[in-house]
Amino acid sequence: MLEHVPAWLGKALINVRAGHGRLAIVKLGGEGLIGKDGFDLTSPAFANGEELDPSFTADEEDAVAPPLEWTAPPAGTQELVLIVEDADAPGAEPFCHWLVWGLAPQRGKLLEGETPPKVGKNAFRNSEWLLPDPPTGHGNHDYVFQLFALDSAIPLAPGATRADLMAAMDGHVIGAAILTGTYARREDDDEDGDWDDDAEENAD
Repeated sequence: MLEHVPAWLGKALINVRAGHGRLAIVKLGGEGLIGKDGFDLTSPAFANGEELDPSFTADEEDAVAPPLEWTAPPAGTQELVLIVEDADAPGAEPFCHWLVWGLAPQRGKLLEGETPPKVGKNAFRNSEWLLPDPPTGHGNHDYVFQLFALDSAIPLAPGATRADLMAAMDGHVIGAAILTGTYARREDDDEDGDWDDDAEENAD
């Protein structure tokens, strides 16, 4: 239900849906943190709210993560963390597509397909960009790229889980920026999509 989506988050989203209330930013963010001091996240490959190119999804065999760019984070930032989640996937937690940390606390970018400094386990328990692949007929899903500015470094080795990362971030977020890409499976694609019971159970 939409009452689970905080008003401060709803203002930053284009098409608010109930699933947005389960995003990491709801647990870690708060009033005034999104866009603080002009902190912004963009991509040269898609505008906020636009569809992801197939080259970043399961529609193409050699797909990779999309390029991202961000402005300087708020003063006092020691590290940046990126969490990408499917807000429309069923389950208690959003489907996690990417966990990235160890990003320098300054204006920067990730190139298309670039390997980040540290990557955690996605919903399929792999340390990589999990290609968007929702079931056919679900319509557009929102893939929300959430970039967090922290006032301390994350003391986790690569391969940590979403739960581990969020626990380490708790109480240390001083700014955030979000960017949404959408994607829907083509009618002639695999109808099963990328979800299964094991993935949902291991999402944390």
